[in-house]
Amino acid sequence: MITLVRRVTAACVLSAALTACAATPQPVRPAPSATTAAPSAPPTLAPGPGGLTPVFKNGSRTHGRTVALTFDADMTADQGARATAGEHFDNPGLIAALRALKVPATVFMTGRWAEQYPEQARSLGRDPLFEVANHSYSHYAFTDDCYGLPTVSGDRMRADVERAYAAFRRAGVPDARPYFRFPGGCYDRRALKALTPVGVTAVQWDVVSGDAFATDAEAVTRQVLEGVRPGSVVVMHCTRSAAPTTERVVRAVVPELRERGFRFVKVSELIGS
Repeated sequence: MITLVRRVTAACVLSAALTACAATPQPVRPAPSATTAAPSAPPTLAPGPGGLTPVFKNGSRTHGRTVALTFDADMTADQGARATAGEHFDNPGLIAALRALKVPATVFMTGRWAEQYPEQARSLGRDPLFEVANHSYSHYAFTDDCYGLPTVSGDRMRADVERAYAAFRRAGVPDARPYFRFPGGCYDRRALKALTPVGVTAVQWDVVSGDAFATDAEAVTRQVLEGVRPGSVVVMHCTRSAAPTTERVVRAVVPELRERGFRFVKVSELIGS
């Protein structure tokens, strides 16, 4: 019995770091892993005057030679029959070129496009080289007299944008950006006010590529190269039927701009810089 008591006493002495010999050991909790931290939210602009949706046109002209190539994946709500008949509103060759050239890009996608090409939408949304942003569901204009586009009524503008985000989720796009491009680039105060509750930043551009309905790739290339400045946002299109030269333009523009010292970034990087 004495021997047993001595052994117990010795054990207690050796365990003096514990609050009591009979205390229940507490599990050691590992420090939080950096890999499990929640991703930071994409950068956005603060609301404009009167709390209106803010508008972004280009990045800093002095913080490095950066440029964002953006591509509108256009398809209006009533073009399903044309797609069924064989018209191509997608452009896999363009996306393959961007991947081969390792060019980060922002794709402004309509919800209708995502419904027509869900596998491509999902592939873009899950590829870290790209970010998917909102170009409305229907590609109807948010103002009157916008390049002949049908118009969406003021009381349906917010719903149209939210419907596009829902279409992206159904297609498997995990985190579409809180950026919105007005169809045709047309907006007014009423449109900016209608989208304020959605919390998006409207993204315009300062370089018009001129690729829409163009057939001369060299002319489009010249227009892009002549317009780009540090912080530029270039608007192009990801629609074979409406912009057949865009892949060739990208293959010409990218190496030339890199030779000039430009670095390609997504819109989110320009907004956050």
